[in-house]
Amino acid sequence: MGFTSGQSNTDAIETHDGGPNTFDAANGNEKAIGEPTTQNNGGVSSDESSTQPVTKQHMKTYMGLSGRKLNLAISVVATNGFLLFGYDQGVMSGIITDPLFNDYFPATKDNSTVQGITTGIYEIGCLMGAVFILIFGEWLGRRRACIAGGWVMILGVVIQVASFQGHMPFVQFMVGRTITGVGNGMNTSTIPTYQAECSKSSNRGLLICIEGATIAFGTMIAYWINYGSQFSENAGVHWRWPIAFQILFGLFLSVIMVFLPESPRWLLSRGRYEEGESVLASLRGKDTHDPEVQAQKGVILDSIRAAGKGASFSSLFTGGKTQHTRRMLVGSSAQLFQQIGGCNAVIYYLPVLLEESLGQTRKISLVVAAVNATCYAAFSTTSWFLIERVGRRALFLWGTIGQCLAMVITFATLIPSGIKQEETSPEAKQAAKGGVFGLFLFIIVFGATWLPLPWLYPAEVNPIKTRGKANAISTCTNWLFNFVVVMVTPIMISNIGWATYLVFAIINACFLPVIFFFYPETQGRSLEEIDVIFAKGYTEKMSYVKASHELPSLDDHELADYAKQYDIGIGGDNDDFEADRRVSKDGGNRAGFGNSEL
Repeated sequence: MGFTSGQSNTDAIETHDGGPNTFDAANGNEKAIGEPTTQNNGGVSSDESSTQPVTKQHMKTYMGLSGRKLNLAISVVATNGFLLFGYDQGVMSGIITDPLFNDYFPATKDNSTVQGITTGIYEIGCLMGAVFILIFGEWLGRRRACIAGGWVMILGVVIQVASFQGHMPFVQFMVGRTITGVGNGMNTSTIPTYQAECSKSSNRGLLICIEGATIAFGTMIAYWINYGSQFSENAGVHWRWPIAFQILFGLFLSVIMVFLPESPRWLLSRGRYEEGESVLASLRGKDTHDPEVQAQKGVILDSIRAAGKGASFSSLFTGGKTQHTRRMLVGSSAQLFQQIGGCNAVIYYLPVLLEESLGQTRKISLVVAAVNATCYAAFSTTSWFLIERVGRRALFLWGTIGQCLAMVITFATLIPSGIKQEETSPEAKQAAKGGVFGLFLFIIVFGATWLPLPWLYPAEVNPIKTRGKANAISTCTNWLFNFVVVMVTPIMISNIGWATYLVFAIINACFLPVIFFFYPETQGRSLEEIDVIFAKGYTEKMSYVKASHELPSLDDHELADYAKQYDIGIGGDNDDFEADRRVSKDGGNRAGFGNSEL
């Protein structure tokens, strides 16, 4: 997993034909957008562009929802997409060494290389999906991309479960798994952006943490379904049912998303101003003429203009006050570290680790793995309470120390009995206790710290001008090294046994100096204050970590003064454009320069 972007109904929003309705407050009934609304004050009629005083008749509803309820619906659908992500990560863990699966696909039996390819080909599909969104995402839109991603995943699942003997079943299974990955890559590249652009900026860290926890809950569901399927003698139940089950999540995502609004920021970026303004009003639960809606619209338009100035791939490779390259590397390294730290060695292969390294029976391995996944899901919720209290750096550092310690415990308990365990040896039984404790500790620490951080940090640390492309590179880094780890882990387990965990312990230890010296704190900072941190570090020749500690919390006027002092434009762009600053009444939070969230 990783840590930092069919639309018949979108067309309906454009034409107002069958799309969301407005509420005619005067007459007590709903009318389509653009239809004249007769008021009771002498028969005066008005439409959306009227300048007369208005009430909430100018607020669209989606499935009858607006304001908080609409935001909640968007969050539920978005987190469902990450539930699907987590489920698909965990489902192969109990299938890849299943005897009935291996008998059906003999190439996977006792062949760690083929097992790695079978599991890892999904990550290649995810990478392809992420690249697709990088290229076509802005043209497709957030909503259509999510809908398409869900249907692509469903198509891949159908191809997998329809693999029957006599029709090159293993090739068909691999093709289906790749297609499923493409759909997931589209979703994971789009959903965080969609949710961020439809949510309040004050919820930024919490929403990412909730998405991370949802991944863990999806993995937990997959592990328990894998365990339950072992009690059937039917080969189809053993592996077809766990794979097919995720269709339910895909259908929920693709169908419900049809009835939700497009991202207001995307609509405004495409010049569809009335629609974007209307969605903003619906998300706020206000009419389109409300000052707060108009102020937020202006802020988003400012950020779009700033982002549109020379935002090419070459702009990623610049230094100076903006430090685009450094910021891209810092964000991408968080995704890299999450993957090579060993999380997917545990998430994808825990039953294999328990069977081959610790000598446990298959059913014991599956139930222990399911309990482990339950702990993973439970502790992933702790980040909800920690992320804005202790900060990003503290979670990165303590999470790394905890992961390193867990891997040390795991490999140290396995050393006395040799490279690989014999099922009946006394050493194996003792090693199993310490090894299982180490793996439980690892997944608990990972869920509480490293699970959400690499998704949040790149989005915070990169400036508005390069944020979209830098985040896409971070996501591609995630999937590339996800594939590498998933590919090599079964080979390492088969050949070096306990030394696998020693390798991961050493890798985690190497993260500490990089995080300590190069990761500035972003807790409690607006995205624009982070621009100032990097400008301050460059201008004053100091560590960017030190700059983040020295820079006080800034209000709008102070932020403008610092931007002028360091000669930086909006969103970290060195130009003469100076956007208007508007104060959003969003719970007292600023909507500052270049902030793409609501």
